[in-house]
Amino acid sequence: MSYETIQFGVSDGIATLTLDRPQMMNALNSRMRAEITQALTTLDAEVRCVVLTGNGRAFCSGQDLSDAGEELDLEATLRDEYEPMLHAVRNAPVPVISAVNGTAAGAGANLALVADVVIAAESANFIQAFTRIGLIPDAGGTWAIPRAVGGARAMGMMLFADAIPARQAADWGLIWEAFPDEAFAEGVAARARHLAQGPTLAYCAVREAVSASFDNDLDGQLALEARLQGQAGRSSDFREGVAAFLEKRKPRFIGR
Repeated sequence: MSYETIQFGVSDGIATLTLDRPQMMNALNSRMRAEITQALTTLDAEVRCVVLTGNGRAFCSGQDLSDAGEELDLEATLRDEYEPMLHAVRNAPVPVISAVNGTAAGAGANLALVADVVIAAESANFIQAFTRIGLIPDAGGTWAIPRAVGGARAMGMMLFADAIPARQAADWGLIWEAFPDEAFAEGVAARARHLAQGPTLAYCAVREAVSASFDNDLDGQLALEARLQGQAGRSSDFREGVAAFLEKRKPRFIGR
């Protein structure tokens, strides 16, 4: 399938989805949102990990404010276009890594943060830029950021709209890790290979359990763990993992 605003390719079980409007700092327009959603909801069975990244000096600068101009209905756009895109990332059948190569601002930052793992180049930064133009954070930012860094830091990020450097974001727990720029590409590739070769079903169960933990009490979480562990224990990946452990070899997981 050909796309206009993204690049998409699969190699060795790793799908790389690259936001490809570098002249606009990969700002999100209606077509890009639709293409991201399409790509992530039609993954082939061979895909075992997705890397979401940007082309050029930015990861994503957020909403393209020139898209529909003053006629842009933000409420409808969030409901009809952003929500399906964010759910496509969050509910992908394989782990998703956001590889933040440069500035991630506004909805672009929150698109990155909805992934399972966020890895950034040290020169990248995260900006909740919404209040600079009289808006509130959207695209899931008010859900993801307080859970990651706590209320005080979330409020500061959103009210002051300061740029948070990648190293600081990692120290705060907003993202998983920050690599020096010269090591970024290989660092992301190594993480992607690890996930692509791992037990995909277990990874997605981990995602489900962690997400649910913010709303469950202990009894509810224990029940969920038991159910998910039961599913994992009946999988061929578990059988292979045990066999590999006993045979002292690297497991060969077959995935979904």
